[in-house]
Amino acid sequence: MFLALREMRFAKARYILIATIMVLVAFLVLFVTGLAQGLAYDNAASVKNMAATHFVMEDNSNHRFTRSQIDEEQLDAAAAVVGDQNVEPLGVSMTTVIPEGETVKLDITLLAVRPEGWLMPELTSGTKLSDSSNRYVLVDQSMTEDGIDIGTVLVDQASGAEWTVNGFVANESFSHTPAVFLSEQDWIDLQMQSPGHPGADEAASNTRYNAIAVKVSADQLTYLQEALPGTEIITKSEAISAIPGYKEEQGSLLMMIGFLFAISAFVLAVFFYVITIQKTSQFGILKAIGTRTSYLAKSVALQVLVLSVGSLALSILIVQLFKAVLPDSMPFQLGWLTVVITGVSFIVMSLGGSLFSVWKVTKIDALDAIGRTAA
Repeated sequence: MFLALREMRFAKARYILIATIMVLVAFLVLFVTGLAQGLAYDNAASVKNMAATHFVMEDNSNHRFTRSQIDEEQLDAAAAVVGDQNVEPLGVSMTTVIPEGETVKLDITLLAVRPEGWLMPELTSGTKLSDSSNRYVLVDQSMTEDGIDIGTVLVDQASGAEWTVNGFVANESFSHTPAVFLSEQDWIDLQMQSPGHPGADEAASNTRYNAIAVKVSADQLTYLQEALPGTEIITKSEAISAIPGYKEEQGSLLMMIGFLFAISAFVLAVFFYVITIQKTSQFGILKAIGTRTSYLAKSVALQVLVLSVGSLALSILIVQLFKAVLPDSMPFQLGWLTVVITGVSFIVMSLGGSLFSVWKVTKIDALDAIGRTAA
C-alpha cells in the first residue's frame, strides 16, 4: 500500500489524467443508466404502480392490452375463483384529446377503472371519482405543462366524448403518454359512441374491457386458467415488456451501458499496461532487492481500486447535481440501489481491466530489467 500511494503522490499529473477519464466514463455510465430507468418508468408507470400480480387477457393478444377483449362473463368467472376483492376490470385505450376552446392536440392513454377499486391511484389534488361521477376524469399532473387544470374540458378527437378534469394524480403514464383515468360508466358510454356500436342496451349488458387485473397466488393460477378458457394469464413484468417499443428501447440502452462498461475496462487496461511497461526497470530493481511479486501486483491493483472508487464517488456527486437541475419533463430516475449496483459493477470492471498489468508484473525478470537499465 505504501508503494502504491507514494507513487501516485509522486506522479500526480499522470494519475489525475487517468482519474479524469474514469470520472467521465463513470458519469456517462450512471447518466445513461438513469436515463434508461427513467424511460422505462415513463413507458409503463401506470402498469408498474398497479397492485395487481397478474393480468388476464384474451388469448393470442401477444400480451398487449390494446389487442385484448374481455367480457363481463369472464370477469365474473375470475371473481368466482379468486374473490371479488381480488379482481378489477381494466380498460385501456390510446387516443387524442383537445382541450375545449383550444387547437392543441394531446396524446393520452385512457384507463378505465372502478372509482372505489384498488387500481385507482392516489389523488394529489382535486376531487376523487365516484360511482356516480359522470364525464369526469383524473389526469396525470404532467398535463399541467400543457395548460390543463381542474375544470378543463377534454374533447376526444375520435368519439367526440367530453370529460371534465376533476383532479390530478402523480407519475401515471403509459407508452410515454400521460394517463387519464375515467369511471366504469364513462367507459361504457365511450363504447356506445364508438362507430358501429349497436346501442345502449347491449353496451350495458355486454361491457368489454381490455384486461382483468387480479391478485392471485401461485396455487390459484391453475384454477383461474381452467375457469377462463380462451384467455392467457400473464405477470405484470410480461405485460410491461409487451408495451409497444418497451423492449426495443430498453435493449438499445442496456447495450449502450454494456459497451460503456467494456470501454472503461479497456481504456483502464491500456493506461495501466503502458504505465507498467514504462516501469519495467523499476519493478525489476525492486524484485532484485527482494520485493515479492505479490506485493508489486497488489500495488498495481490498489492503485486501480483507489482511482476507481474515487472517480466513482466524484461521478455520483456530479450526476446528483445534474439530476437536481434537470427539467421535470426529462425521464430520469437513479435510485440508490441502482447506484450501488452500477458502482460495484464499475469497480469490478476496472479491476478486471487491470489484470493484464498485474500479469505483466508477474512476468518481469529482475536480471533482464536490470540489464536493460544498465544498457
